[in-house]
Amino acid sequence: MTDMTAPAVAPVADRTLPPLSKTEYVLQRLREDIASGLVVPGTSLRQSEIAARYGVSATPVREALRLLEAGGTITYAPHRGATVRELSPERVHDVYLLRAEIEGLATAVAVERMTDEDLAAVEEVHRELQESAASGGQDLAVLNRRLHFTIYHAGSELIASHASSLWTLFPPRVTIWRDAQAARVLAADHEGILDALRQRDAGLAKERAREHIMNAARLREHL
Repeated sequence: MTDMTAPAVAPVADRTLPPLSKTEYVLQRLREDIASGLVVPGTSLRQSEIAARYGVSATPVREALRLLEAGGTITYAPHRGATVRELSPERVHDVYLLRAEIEGLATAVAVERMTDEDLAAVEEVHRELQESAASGGQDLAVLNRRLHFTIYHAGSELIASHASSLWTLFPPRVTIWRDAQAARVLAADHEGILDALRQRDAGLAKERAREHIMNAARLREHL
């Protein structure tokens, strides 16, 4: 449960969300486009093009870019404007530290709030990921993200949103699920987390989720 490659998934069950403001809509679309690889690091983000693509005015685009800059996803440079930021090794490590804390919390909250239907949905995605790994499937990173966020959305939409903003900092080309050994380690972590969810042990789930994220950080350093 570690890579950041697919657009954010919808929450499980029948939960309804409040309508997005135009700024929130643009922010979500930009994050999804960055996470999916449609917008890659170094790409210039021109306000007029973004506004036309998403069917909005320049104002919500400008505000969304400001929020992305504040979060470290983009940067501004003379003569280039806004671009998706490349991550240094130190910054990559810092992202993982943040992920470990936020996603550990998200997992613990999910344990406390998830319904039996939520857990069944998590189990189903986990099964799909296991089957894909066993058959040599190429969609492991996509299923990995789906598994993470099926868990997080079962707990808190707010915490899940913060976790999603960190996932967008990694482009799909850097996924560690392409490495067979790394995939086996991460899959074993998943089973431990799922076991904690089944036990409804929030503390254990949190600790296993945190360790899982830091395992991913260590694995990425050696790829």
